[in-house]
Amino acid sequence: MNADTGKVLAIEGELTMATAAQWIERGRAVARAEDLVVDLSGVTAADSSALALLFDWIRIARVSGHRVRQAGMPAGMRSLAALYGVDELLPAEA
Repeated sequence: MNADTGKVLAIEGELTMATAAQWIERGRAVARAEDLVVDLSGVTAADSSALALLFDWIRIARVSGHRVRQAGMPAGMRSLAALYGVDELLPAEA
């Protein structure tokens, strides 16, 4: 990850309906203030709420004039994004 692309928010463990709420305000705060890179390499399990969380942060960032990128998306989460047809809407870190 390139540190020049924004503040890195590293998520570890499960990112599911049961845990997404603990991350929402952290990501929103960064997305409002500066560009955000979401490091998903430590995510061990994810469901559709993980994708919803990313889209929420992307929306907040866009309104605030910032960007959100993701890096290290686990294969299961990539598969879920592809299944829903939203994989191309999730900007990846170069």
